[in-house]
This record gives sequence, C-alpha cells and structure tokens, in this order.
Amino acid sequence: MAERTKHEPGTFSWVELATRDGAAAKRFYTSLFGWGVDEMPVGDGTTYTMLTKNGKRVGALYQMSAQQQGVPPHWNSYVTVASADDSAAQAKKLGGNVMLEPFDVLDAGRMAVVADPTGAVFSLWQPKRHIGADLVNEPGAFCWNELYTTDPNKAADFYMGLFGWTKDARHMDYGEYVIFNRGGRQMCGMMQIPKEWGPVPPHWLVYFAVDDCDASVAKATSLGAKAMMPPMDIENVGRFAMLTDPEGAGFAVIKLNAPAT
Repeated sequence: MAERTKHEPGTFSWVELATRDGAAAKRFYTSLFGWGVDEMPVGDGTTYTMLTKNGKRVGALYQMSAQQQGVPPHWNSYVTVASADDSAAQAKKLGGNVMLEPFDVLDAGRMAVVADPTGAVFSLWQPKRHIGADLVNEPGAFCWNELYTTDPNKAADFYMGLFGWTKDARHMDYGEYVIFNRGGRQMCGMMQIPKEWGPVPPHWLVYFAVDDCDASVAKATSLGAKAMMPPMDIENVGRFAMLTDPEGAGFAVIKLNAPAT
C-alpha cells in the first residue's frame, strides 16, 4: 500500500532537498516527476516547499541560506523515531555526532541532525502534526534509501544499535551489499564506496520510483541533469540509474519489477 497515515519508528519517512536555487530546483523536479508544490512560509520571507503527487506529500525542498552556501546541494533522509531526544542521546553513545541537537519544528514535529561514525548525515523525526510522506513506494515517490560508507561494519553496528535493525549481507558481483530489516520488512541498503569512485564522502542516497527508468533518465538529462550511472538491471528487483540534478544533488530512479509495500 503506497499511502501512509503513519510511519513506524525506525522507518525512513521523509526526504528533503537542500539546494542553492529553489526556483530552478522546483522547475527541474516538477518537470521530471510531475510533482505539484505547496509553499509553506517559515518566516523571514523564506518558504519551505512541499512536493506533492495527487495532493499527497512526497517530500520537500528549500533554498539554503547564505550561511549554508558552502554546503553542496543534497537530499536529506529522515528516520521516524519515538523520541528525537532519546534517539539523539543514543546516537552519541554509539559514536555518532549530533550536528543539530533536538528542536521543535513549529507544531509539525521534533527533529535532530546526526552524522553516523563514518560521516554520513541523516535526520531523526519525531512526528507531531506532520507524519512525513503521505505517499511512498510508487512512481513519483521515494521508495528506497541507500547508505554509501567507508566502513560498513562500523556503520552497521551504529544503525542496528540506534534503530533496532538487523542486517542481511548479500554477496554481489561488485562486493557485499547489506539490506537492513526491521520487523520483517526491508528498511534500506548499504554498501562500501567503490574505490573507482574516488574521494566520495559517506552519504545516504534517495531512490525515486518511476514508470520507465530509461525514459526518466533521458528526460532528466534533457533538463540539465547528469547520469552518473546509466540505466542497468538489478536481477529480481528492477532497472535503476544514478543522477545528479542541475545543481549537483545526487539521487537515483528505479523501475521496480514489483511494487514495494
């Protein structure tokens, strides 16, 4: 079922683009995914742009402030937790770095920003009025989150201790791929950053479901994106590609063989 009225703790629940040019990002992503926008004023003349599909919220974007202009554009991944304060404290005990201590986001929820022990950044989300995405796992919505890290063992210990995930390591042609599970459901994936990629920092990558991977890549590149990894098949899963948007934020698209739940 693609629609959500809540997200269980330990589940990825929201994705958010931090970009240098909000207007250009809106043009690119609304053209690529057919998203609508719902502007939410947040004070000081700035807005937080909710991204929608058929009136359902699937993510958001915002333009970084002048103080953030040294930060590369990127997609943020949020994990729902029962308590942002408790989870942030646990992240510290496990060797993580709490970059932003827990704070209230108006009446929407409470959040914190954390870097895992290898440096990959993600956010904790304690929902109040805002549960996160209303729609997931269907074309035009996020469907998977994937960690690229320099130390898979250290990262696995951290996330399993923080979210109660278990891991299922699978040996692939390109190396070991880990799927994290919770409560019998797949949560996300992890792999070591390939040496051929060079000095890529640890990070979380967001996958968006599409109806046609090749067509989506062609459209994205026509809109100014770059294909970092061309369309290719994953046996028994689907066809995917990795891209960077015109501002340089990385994301992936995938045509799933079977709808995710």
